Amino acid sequence: MLPLALAIIEDDPEVRFLLSHYLDQQPGMRCVLVCESSEDFLAELSNSLPPDVVLLDLGLPGLSGLDTLPLIKERLPQAEVIVQTMFDDPDRIYLALSRGASGYLLKNLPLAEVQQAIRDVAAGGGTFSPAVARRVLNHFKPVAATHPNSLSAREQQVLEAIVDGLADKEIAQRLELRPETVRSYVKTVYRKLHVSGRIELLSRAARGLL
Repeated sequence: MLPLALAIIEDDPEVRFLLSHYLDQQPGMRCVLVCESSEDFLAELSNSLPPDVVLLDLGLPGLSGLDTLPLIKERLPQAEVIVQTMFDDPDRIYLALSRGASGYLLKNLPLAEVQQAIRDVAAGGGTFSPAVARRVLNHFKPVAATHPNSLSAREQQVLEAIVDGLADKEIAQRLELRPETVRSYVKTVYRKLHVSGRIELLSRAARGLL
């Protein structure tokens, strides 16, 4: 199996070195492009192996991370993008998710957890720092209490697992349910919250639109 090809866009030289040095030593991972700006990344992309996962700082000089996100998705539609930032306000979370991010990590996350987040996203999940996940989930609590189509206790557990970035099979293992039962619960959660899928659910919740 080919190693996961990673790209890092980070303007802080110390953070950039720590990330690239650490991730390059992990089994099944290889940093193919390490850049200090979005402009450098876009210019070098054609000379590099296409990355499977891009770690993107939001607070970049020049072209910001939020403005870079749609450009990455246009150039690399199959790549997953994980945002790394110090900001956890709902507007930034919403914009990052709505522009194609598959994960939103705060920069205080340990390197081992960043590595696991990359693997989770590459496997088809989403990934969020615990503080971000809590902020997203908090938007659901008033809805669950007052909405006529409020979530049941089990549906709330499924929702929390979705926010944790788990795929249906992993949710089934966590909740000790059959995969087909989980799929039924997921569909019910989407229907009650009026969303079409995971990314819409998380982006709308982050903006308080559910």
